[in-house]
Amino acid sequence: MAVKEINSANFAAEVLQSDKPVLVDFYATWCGPCKMLRPILEDLSGDRQDVNFVSIDVDDARDLAMEYNVSSIPCVVLFKDGKEADRSVGLVPREALEDFLG
Repeated sequence: MAVKEINSANFAAEVLQSDKPVLVDFYATWCGPCKMLRPILEDLSGDRQDVNFVSIDVDDARDLAMEYNVSSIPCVVLFKDGKEADRSVGLVPREALEDFLG
């Protein structure tokens, strides 16, 4: 599995209405730590079939960034049953994301 790029138009269908937990990566193309986190998420997504992985460019989806109070990136938010269950801000190692997902 890979990290799927989504936007404001398909956020509800991909995240809020998902039957699986969804890890949302709020990022920006100019963000160095975001670029470092991406391969970790790609690798982790291949090992976790029980979680969907998506990413949202905050510059293209400012409305979602504001709605979910994303003030620092990278910011990963775990959604379960259409609601925010947890969040992590900043670059973290794979092991921390594995613990984050449970």
